[in-house]
Amino acid sequence: MEEKPVAPVHLGIIMDGNGRWAKKRSLPRTAGHLEGLKALKRVICEAASQGIGFVTFYTFSTENWKRSEQEVAYLMKLFVAKIHGELAFYNKHGIRILASGNLAALPEEVRVAIEKTIYETRNNKTITAIVAINYGGRDEICRAVNRFMEENPGKSITEEALASHLDLPSVPPVDMIVRSANEKRLSNFLLWDSAYAELAFYEKLWPDWNEEDIRQVCSDYAERERKFGGVQ
Repeated sequence: MEEKPVAPVHLGIIMDGNGRWAKKRSLPRTAGHLEGLKALKRVICEAASQGIGFVTFYTFSTENWKRSEQEVAYLMKLFVAKIHGELAFYNKHGIRILASGNLAALPEEVRVAIEKTIYETRNNKTITAIVAINYGGRDEICRAVNRFMEENPGKSITEEALASHLDLPSVPPVDMIVRSANEKRLSNFLLWDSAYAELAFYEKLWPDWNEEDIRQVCSDYAERERKFGGVQ
């Protein structure tokens, strides 16, 4: 039997290209977002099959509020309808849901749907899917510093202390960050974790991603030599 390539423990995915996918087909951008959700489900199942323990999906950034009111409203409704509406899918495949980002600033119905889903999938153990929503890497670091200062007035912060005050300190640092649609930037995603993360960029638009793409990610990751500043 052919051995699987070494897989990252924690994979970060910047899902880009929903709008371009829809435009190529003369469809509204909303159709691209809906198709992107189907790709997410394909990807998370294959990630679990490859032995990846954690996948963080960049679903809505702190900068995405700049988009049209119509698109933002659609995305918020989509989160409410789908994140908890897919509960049977999560439980069938053993998917635990977590969330990172400034959740307190989200509309209440979105926040409630996320909290319910986190609670109702808490015992699933196959893979953890992290929804980065209203998320920005700079914002996460600022919120972590503020939490530390509130708890430790007058004390100096260390790298270890800051890391322990990030959104999900129990989740291991991201090993690899990938982005679809041939865009080659991090766009404020997982800035703290990305210090030594492997990076990879792929041409295919996000709605077209499937199992083969995750197998390619794992293959590419297996070829990297991670030194973390040392010499091997």
